[in-house]
Amino acid sequence: MIESELFSLVILPLLIFIARVIDVSMATIRTIFVVRGIKFLAALIGFFEILIWLLAIGQIMANLTDPVNYIAYAGGFATGSYVGIVLEDKLAIGDLLIRVITTEKQIELQNELQEKHKITQVPAKSNGENLNIIYVRIQRKQLEDTIETIKKHDPKALYTVHDIREASDEEQLQIEQKRYHRKIFDYIRIGK
Repeated sequence: MIESELFSLVILPLLIFIARVIDVSMATIRTIFVVRGIKFLAALIGFFEILIWLLAIGQIMANLTDPVNYIAYAGGFATGSYVGIVLEDKLAIGDLLIRVITTEKQIELQNELQEKHKITQVPAKSNGENLNIIYVRIQRKQLEDTIETIKKHDPKALYTVHDIREASDEEQLQIEQKRYHRKIFDYIRIGK
């Protein structure tokens, strides 16, 4: 009797909670992959996500009279959403375009950005004032360092950050795809 109560009040809700954390985290990552056009991994993750969800919902349906399971299900969903976002931030998949607008030509800023990235510099005018616009294409994981570089050289610079879903620079994309595949499969070792 005690074992049955322990299972229904603690172990089963804990298993439901863990299953929801895993499947919702996977759903978040899958959604990011879909948005970024990574179709195969999105489909693969979707398969396992639904498999786990079916296991969790099956336990809920088998134990409809126990409200602890509902709380575990909802708590797992909320926690899984958070965990999925954190995981996605850690993976930092994709490219960004940073548009930097400075009030004067920033040679040092351009040089430092150009050492690490492809840049395009365009002169511009706004309300009669000469401006300089720098476009920088980076990988998402480089965002923080790039913004620090911008602020170091021109603390008053205006910058905006945009996601890149697709770009015509095929050579650069192939290099980045190779890096991405290495990142995903770094820890898989094929036997000797």
